[in-house]
Amino acid sequence: MLFSFFRRQKRKTNLLLLYFLGTILAIANALPAYIQSNFLGTMFSLSWVSIFFFSANLITVFAIVFFPEMIRKIGNLASTEIILLLFIFSLLGMSLANSPATIFISFILLSVSSNLIWINMDILVESFSKNSSTGLTRTIYFTAINLGWIIAPTLSSYLINKGDYYWVFIAAALFLVPFLTILIKKRRQLQDKQRYQTGSIVKLIKKMWNNRNLRGIFFIALLLNLFFSSAVVYIPIYLHQNLGFGWNTLGIMFSIMLIPFILFEIPAGWLADKYLGEKEILSVGLGIITIALFLFFAVKGNDPWIWGGVLFFSRIGAALVEAMRESYFFKIVSAKDIDYINLFRTTAPLGYLAGTALAGIILNFYSLEYLFLFIAFMMTSGFLFIYTLKDSR
Repeated sequence: MLFSFFRRQKRKTNLLLLYFLGTILAIANALPAYIQSNFLGTMFSLSWVSIFFFSANLITVFAIVFFPEMIRKIGNLASTEIILLLFIFSLLGMSLANSPATIFISFILLSVSSNLIWINMDILVESFSKNSSTGLTRTIYFTAINLGWIIAPTLSSYLINKGDYYWVFIAAALFLVPFLTILIKKRRQLQDKQRYQTGSIVKLIKKMWNNRNLRGIFFIALLLNLFFSSAVVYIPIYLHQNLGFGWNTLGIMFSIMLIPFILFEIPAGWLADKYLGEKEILSVGLGIITIALFLFFAVKGNDPWIWGGVLFFSRIGAALVEAMRESYFFKIVSAKDIDYINLFRTTAPLGYLAGTALAGIILNFYSLEYLFLFIAFMMTSGFLFIYTLKDSR
């Protein structure tokens, strides 16, 4: 009994450390996230910005597919340290790049490393999680991450106004230094404790497709990331370039709009574990996202209060879907299933691929706001996938 007590305490201590690291990592991710498209837009047309994002996310998908083999060979912790170094170099590359070629290479490296590092973190968190409290554990973890996302937009806008876009990338790189330092110092504490299972990607996709729960939550996650592609890449462009919002206003708006991720994810995870399960909350969240996308299309003015309200409303839906996506998926997989975790995390770049490809087509015929209308219609397919899920309660 005493051994069990100390083991539980050690697990809680490790989770608290990982929550803190998640916040630091989120700040480093979020600082450039909402300014990347406008940064590229200072040098390239909107069509080329879409090509940059499409190419980077296509390469990221392939990197994620082959990432399990790297983890299997050298371990999760060693691969985390390598990816962190690549992340730092990519951010410094973006800050120093002075030609289209160097910007393109740095941008691809940034996309790959910023996606892979979250897979490393997934495995670490899952290693110290209990299945009976997965919903609460994952939502506390994501709340810690989203705290970083709330802090970052205001800091980004301050850095742009005081200096330039380049300072945002430098600041993001600096935030990764303490992350890497802590990781190295706590290496023994976070060391890999299991053998990882890998296999054929074709067989894995077939297994996932034949499992209605994995298939359903995969496509729900894909739709959520399709929404994020419009919210992160094209909404900032639309508000800044089309509607004329300055970065002082946008920084505050973007920070406030992310507050629902702090307010709603932990209660949603608790409700899913104790009472409702995930399906009902997923339906509510997806409905809110769909309505918000229609509002992105319908609202024509540049009143910051109206747009702030619409953005805030959209993130209530996104927070609920994100929380239930994590809760449901990690109830049906474990830390050793890195193939499934990697395949699941391809939904982020795949969502951005779909969003940028759709934008590339739509912008040839319609103005930018029509992109949000098309994505709203696509979101409605998510209710079918929610229906196919077996409820966890």
